[in-house]
Amino acid sequence: MLRHALLIATVLLPLWVHAQGTPADYLREFDSDGDGRVSEVEYVAHMSQGFYRLDRNGDGVLEADELPGGHGRPVTLRQFQDNLRRQFHKLDRNHDGYLDAGELAQPPQG
Repeated sequence: MLRHALLIATVLLPLWVHAQGTPADYLREFDSDGDGRVSEVEYVAHMSQGFYRLDRNGDGVLEADELPGGHGRPVTLRQFQDNLRRQFHKLDRNHDGYLDAGELAQPPQG
């Protein structure tokens, strides 16, 4: 579980740094259907881009040499996305099934 958290943090960090604009600007990066909110599907799809960038051979598994630091147990796309879904629900503080700009811009709860 810790390695998954570290992997997600590694992938999330560049996205948080990129979000130098307003929370509304950040939301637009995720909001593929333009409805002003981010669904779980949109969140997972956007955040999975980090996994795809790391998965150099495109096999859906991050092997040790593809992981940050070059070591660790393999992580599958499914494991990675399951963690993203859990993270989405932690961010959805009002439990409406969507993230608004404020929820999306907040650091995740433990």
